[in-house]
Amino acid sequence: MGEALHAVETMMLERRPGCPFDPPAELLEARGHGPVSSFTFPGDVPAYVITGYDEVRAVLVDPRFSARKELMLDLSMDITGWDPPPATPGEMVFMDEPLHGRYRKPLTSRLTPRRIRQLTERVEQITAECLDAMEAAGPPAELVSAFAKPIPTIMICELLGVPYEEREYFQEQVDQFLGGEASTEEQMTAFAAAHKYFAELVLAKRAHPTDDILSDLTETDLTNEDLKGISFFTMSAGFDTTANTLALSAFALLQNPEQLAVLRDEPEFAEGAVDELLRYTTVAKTFMRRAMEDVEVGGVLIKAGTVVVLSYNTANRDPERFPDPQKLDLRRKAVSHLAFGHGSHKCVGQQLARMELRIALTGLFNRFPTLRLAVPVEEIGLRPDTAAVYGMTSLPVTWDA
Repeated sequence: MGEALHAVETMMLERRPGCPFDPPAELLEARGHGPVSSFTFPGDVPAYVITGYDEVRAVLVDPRFSARKELMLDLSMDITGWDPPPATPGEMVFMDEPLHGRYRKPLTSRLTPRRIRQLTERVEQITAECLDAMEAAGPPAELVSAFAKPIPTIMICELLGVPYEEREYFQEQVDQFLGGEASTEEQMTAFAAAHKYFAELVLAKRAHPTDDILSDLTETDLTNEDLKGISFFTMSAGFDTTANTLALSAFALLQNPEQLAVLRDEPEFAEGAVDELLRYTTVAKTFMRRAMEDVEVGGVLIKAGTVVVLSYNTANRDPERFPDPQKLDLRRKAVSHLAFGHGSHKCVGQQLARMELRIALTGLFNRFPTLRLAVPVEEIGLRPDTAAVYGMTSLPVTWDA
């Protein structure tokens, strides 16, 4: 009889005080017992948590595991006896083929390396404008609102063709819905307003196309509802994850001055530094899959119908893949990290996100070489780790004017 698996009691875990970049200690401990742990969802539904790097990658490319939203469970509440709805149009991360490809392929074909290169100059300009505003106002500054949020928000606006005069309203709705500080009622109001906005934007692009991805997509066979969904998905995925990675990366570098020196003084490591920061912060922490037939993972038989929780942030701290994984090392070759996922569902906008992070972070620390925290570390505003996307609510900084 085999040895009993280590049991993860709950996934609603907080990080240890003083360790804002490390996954919860309980998950790191689980990884130490093996790549697969047992878990029970509310309602006494048996499942597994997968914390090993190789095992998470294996599940993500195995067609015997489904990503369909209606087959998933909830980490915080008992939904047994309730039929969860399927993914909405455009919500491609919760779809299997061929529906997943119907939404992904048109978007991928328009986020080409050539288009990313064209956007590089614009990201440099937006970054410079944010830094100019910070410098003009003088120290101190709150880096999340002054820097980390505006850059990806403006880029998403321009990708989708949001008119310049409507950006302020757009950013307000995004911040309310995804910022992590609004009440549930405020979030739902912003959610409805964003959907209404995108529905109207799609009609406007059909009538008067401009030079943006949404206008391009109106020339495909995607319906108005499809395009509204893709726009909302692009905004959600492209803004919140990048903004929080940018803020956490700046915080991590300020906490690791020897690594900040690598970013500033050794430009040959700039590209790799971004991947190491993505590995180290991993803001999108977990995804789920359901086994559609019996599958063995990490020596454990996953029975058909069983849900597995894939712990991205723990897999990115797997010592068998990344030696000394708790250390931030910008010289590390971390390109194989799982912060963007893996396989057919790997983040569509990964190259855009990498480019934004590289330009924004190097620009920030080159402009303000004396940048430092303006408050004690314990006063930095962090989202609870129970949030869907980990990140920051505030990062007060100062510098020598």
